[in-house]
Amino acid sequence: MLAVLPIHRLFRLVGAANYHSKNFAMPKIGTHDGKFHCDEVFAIFLLKSLPEYSNYEIVRSRDKDVLSSCSIVVDIGGEYNHALMKYDHHQRDFSHTMNTLRVMNFDTKLSSAGLIYAHFGKSVISASLELPHDDPVIDILFKKVYETFVESIDAIDNGIAQFDGEPRYYLGGTLSSRVSMLNPAWNENAVSVNERQFMMAVKLVGEEFNELLNYLYKSWLPARSHVVNAITHRFDIDKSGQIFCLGGGGVPWKDHFFLIQRELDIKNDDIVYAIFEDNANAQWRVQAIPVSERQPFKHRLSLPEAWRGLRDEELTKVADIPGCTFVHPSGFIGGNKSMQGVVEMARKSLSLAGKYKN
Repeated sequence: MLAVLPIHRLFRLVGAANYHSKNFAMPKIGTHDGKFHCDEVFAIFLLKSLPEYSNYEIVRSRDKDVLSSCSIVVDIGGEYNHALMKYDHHQRDFSHTMNTLRVMNFDTKLSSAGLIYAHFGKSVISASLELPHDDPVIDILFKKVYETFVESIDAIDNGIAQFDGEPRYYLGGTLSSRVSMLNPAWNENAVSVNERQFMMAVKLVGEEFNELLNYLYKSWLPARSHVVNAITHRFDIDKSGQIFCLGGGGVPWKDHFFLIQRELDIKNDDIVYAIFEDNANAQWRVQAIPVSERQPFKHRLSLPEAWRGLRDEELTKVADIPGCTFVHPSGFIGGNKSMQGVVEMARKSLSLAGKYKN
């Protein structure tokens, strides 16, 4: 169970405008005012999630005197110095990545989000999950959270494209874009709503982080042993070893599969299909495995062209396999009424392509 305080209890914000009108004995976290971005929003959420910083005030200003009074400064100030608790990434000579900091093997330039995560991420995970700092689970989750959540924040803030070339379609709804949309509109009174919107952004990012961490810890991580077992016993499913069975559906298997494949030095054509039960429909599925985790829509061997888009009796007749229910038009997945049926679909697909290892 995540030991996370409600977002509204974590934060108390002081704007630069009323900075001199309050008693500021309490330590502060400083960041810039004006338009906010996902990186400093997430950085502040991480810091305020830790018990040692939970009572710190948040000060948003570009005034050097105001920022100099802050114990921690993120995303402004032109300096990165962990010893001095300064975490900016905008200076010309800044080029740090997780790799250059010797934290993890990622080469995306860090934003303030990545800097704070590099230094405090494990402590946040430990506190949130109430796990000892030396629990090996923390290292696994630390890497996975960066890969699936933080790295994209770093890349987007630094203007690093996800891929080379022109995208085929617009990918909306990223966390960074949703945070950006919380900024006051050009025709709003920005002064009156900016601080409120900033706190809404912190709440949004914090909730998404907690949801991801909860999923990874409770669902994704326990699935690893299930996938290891399925790969280890794949020759019990078919003598080729090219088909492995996950049993009940819903297991988040792909991330674990690619990692285990590398660990065991298994070649792509050694395991081509995954089969699993569709519990909701009392049927079975056969799914083509992607070439790699970075190419989720390119498969090692799609189901045969002649089967694609067909259903039920027509598919059963064309495939000459009893109990077929469907094959997706792209060929990435198909169904059958029985486990033996999907095994036969996978086996026949491999044979037709001349790739079955008998």
